[in-house]
Amino acid sequence: MELDQALGRIAEVPDFPEPGVLFRDLSPLFADAAAFAAVTEALAGTVDPGADLLAGVEARGFLLAAAVGYARGLGVALVRKPGKLPNVAGRVDYALEYGTASVELPAGIVRPGQRVAVLDDVLATGGTVAATCKLLEDAGAVVGGVSVVVELAALGGRNVLSGREVHALEVC
Repeated sequence: MELDQALGRIAEVPDFPEPGVLFRDLSPLFADAAAFAAVTEALAGTVDPGADLLAGVEARGFLLAAAVGYARGLGVALVRKPGKLPNVAGRVDYALEYGTASVELPAGIVRPGQRVAVLDDVLATGGTVAATCKLLEDAGAVVGGVSVVVELAALGGRNVLSGREVHALEVC
């Protein structure tokens, strides 16, 4: 399947999770094996060849990072929402376009000096990815780029990640 066809499987859900937000739902893409394979291959091609580890952001980033990790022979660090980890290396609070949230990094997973690529589904305001990058860098990792399926350019997330290499398969 061509990448454009695969990206066409992404559903747009108006007014979710609150009025005025247009949610990009990748569930139909994940459910289509050919579409998921096309996106996995395309994302794998954006990851720094020197990456030692991938970081997937809860929850859809987990699926993407796991698939790309398998394709590239890399392990995956799972960046979680609070309360999900027994041992936490660090926590960062951040703003979303529709509220606030936090992410945590599991203790003992990221080694100092490791080159880590961050994967997520959507880059909106950049808060989640910026918080993830901070967690990784606080643990001593070097963030070697960010790869997402969709970038919502009007929300300015790339600006929050100034100085970082950002790859988006689709920019809306």
